[in-house]
Amino acid sequence: MFLASAHSRLFEDPRPTGERDEAGEDRNPAIGRSFAEIDAAVHELKALAGENEKVPPLPVEPPRRAPEPPVRPETQGEPPLDTPVAGQADAPPRREAAPEVTPEARPRPRTVARAPEARDEAYAPQRPGVRIGPVIDGDRGPLASTKKPESGGGGDGPGDPPGGGGGSDGNGRNPGGFHKRVEMPDFAVAFRNGLTAVRQNILIVMVFTLMTNILVLAIPIYLFQISDRVLTSRSVDTLVMLTLVVGVAVVLQMAFDAIRRFILMRTAVEVGAQLGAPVLAAAARSSLNGSARDYQVLGDLQQMRAFITSGTLLSILDVPLAPLFVVVVFLIHPHLGLIVIGASLLLMAVAYVNQRMTARHFADSTGFLSRATLHVDSMSRNSQIINAMAMIPEAVRIWGRDTALSLKSQVQAQDRNIMLASVSKSVRLLTQVAMLGWGAFLAIEGQMTGGMVIAASIIASRALTPIEGAIEGWNSFTQFLASFQRVRALLQSSPLNFQRLLLPAPQGRLDVDRILYVPPPTKKVILNGISFSLMPGESLAVIGNSGSGKTTLGKMLVGSILPTSGNVRLDLMDLRNWDQRQFGESIGYLPQDVQLFPGSIKANIARMREDVSDRQIYDAAVLADVHELIASFPQGYETFVAADGAPLSGGQKQRIALARAFFGDPRLVVLDEPNSNLDTPGEVALAKALLHARQQKITVVTITQRTALLNHVDKILVLNNGTVAMFGTRADVLKVLANKGGAGKALETPGEGS
Repeated sequence: MFLASAHSRLFEDPRPTGERDEAGEDRNPAIGRSFAEIDAAVHELKALAGENEKVPPLPVEPPRRAPEPPVRPETQGEPPLDTPVAGQADAPPRREAAPEVTPEARPRPRTVARAPEARDEAYAPQRPGVRIGPVIDGDRGPLASTKKPESGGGGDGPGDPPGGGGGSDGNGRNPGGFHKRVEMPDFAVAFRNGLTAVRQNILIVMVFTLMTNILVLAIPIYLFQISDRVLTSRSVDTLVMLTLVVGVAVVLQMAFDAIRRFILMRTAVEVGAQLGAPVLAAAARSSLNGSARDYQVLGDLQQMRAFITSGTLLSILDVPLAPLFVVVVFLIHPHLGLIVIGASLLLMAVAYVNQRMTARHFADSTGFLSRATLHVDSMSRNSQIINAMAMIPEAVRIWGRDTALSLKSQVQAQDRNIMLASVSKSVRLLTQVAMLGWGAFLAIEGQMTGGMVIAASIIASRALTPIEGAIEGWNSFTQFLASFQRVRALLQSSPLNFQRLLLPAPQGRLDVDRILYVPPPTKKVILNGISFSLMPGESLAVIGNSGSGKTTLGKMLVGSILPTSGNVRLDLMDLRNWDQRQFGESIGYLPQDVQLFPGSIKANIARMREDVSDRQIYDAAVLADVHELIASFPQGYETFVAADGAPLSGGQKQRIALARAFFGDPRLVVLDEPNSNLDTPGEVALAKALLHARQQKITVVTITQRTALLNHVDKILVLNNGTVAMFGTRADVLKVLANKGGAGKALETPGEGS
């Protein structure tokens, strides 16, 4: 039996079933006959060993004879034997039914040819006969399809290489199917989790704080014992033992203090790790309201981390244990305990006055500093304009004005804080004087010893020190509270906390229904009663004079700003009710002010995603007709783009941003002045891109001031002072404009205020 099994394993084809060759197609007939003879011999050995019991066969499909390979001309290269047949490259391998096995011959297993591996998509073939359910691969795309679509796109299906966004079209959705939910963190939950972690760590720190403060009593007790016992008894043994015990207590005190500082440092790191990404994401979403102020909440998070590791927090944690020392002083003598209580109440009153006198000035200082920081950010974005037009003195003057106001408020607050901190320190020192003086009087009266007086003075100082430290660091505490409140408000009120229902992949129908937009706080009507509809694959040109609301309308179509009233609907669903990730992957947007991220051209086209295939990036570049432009760069797609767009020109940046807009097979694309920086070749490439978009059934809205693009759209919308002056087919609108003599009037030079 063992011999038969060994022979069976020895001569069995070691390759997986899905990789074995087709019988009679790709192996020499002589070799095939040899294998048949070997199989027959092994069968006879098994029969002699008594192992000829029949094994239940696996479920198989009906036998199917593979077609004979066609004869090709010699001029054409012979493809590899595993070259896939068209339409079968991604089909899972099948287990073919084998004919009845006889001792004379046994056919080898058959399989379907496997597709060649891509450069960046190595994978293992799926085992035949085993059903594998849909797989969700982290945050890298949609639910994997069970069938490979006919058109390419770099998606993941069974047997497909990973990458391509994890979906059949490589952009997080299946054609005609549902988008896979990319888990967005609930920022309110993230805030609560971070707060819970901080509380747990603070509780552990409080345990070590309690131990540390108890061990602080070792020094006063040591002085008391030396004064009242060792000096009177002149016992060296007692002195040695007391010294050893106190030495161990001091070492433990330092160790516990170091441990609690280690814990607080790691707590600060955990706060940054848990809340950093949610704060940045929530600030980015909140910036839709037109203000980048919420980005400064990242600075508030840094302020929170700095406070957690500061000595002020340790002083505040020591304050609840101050009553312990007061009780010890009471045990020494009630009179001394009353002195400590009186001093503590006086210090608390000083702390309250300090808060009342400095809160407003510290708040003003923080506000002016935020304005100065925003101005510095504005200067960095407009550095070329500032240098070219010699505006550096004016820009510095504006920054200096806000900075001076911030420093003035800070000086006023710090003056009051320093004055009150000096008062608190004086109270503490005077308390020690009172303790020593009254303790000496009680010692003269015989009510206590000199050692007890010294010990009570030290313990009283320890009870008052945390309160004094809290007063000195009150500024840090107030800033921490303000930062904490801003972080909490941002995370708990973020609209991203509410998940939306995932909908089927949009087709591109766009409906705008009586939208009204009145931005606060101006109360000026920018858009009033705008209504139109576009079917999937239709294109629209929005024209009008500068300041007519064209750019505002474009931002509203992609959800960058929300209408005051009315609705913008994609496939009949209001934009506010789409899942944010699904909606973003289904649209493309080219803003009027083109900005690229620091990184390679490839990363910018891919929208900084790492879960996409090279094919998707190439398809987007071809669709936008920028592949030849990118190929002209020495590093091609790996060309690094700086924060200011260097080394690209304005027109090149615009064309790269156009490819980014078309990346991922979007169903709706909004282009705001796409040809404002283009030369003649760029204009031709843009026209080709619009033609490609029409062939791909992509709904395109183009905001333009030039007549060249009007030849590539289906409909035209004319805006005038925020209202629809005309809407219809291209031929009808151009005819009316020509008759009224308004064609040139409606198509003036582009304006930033549009």
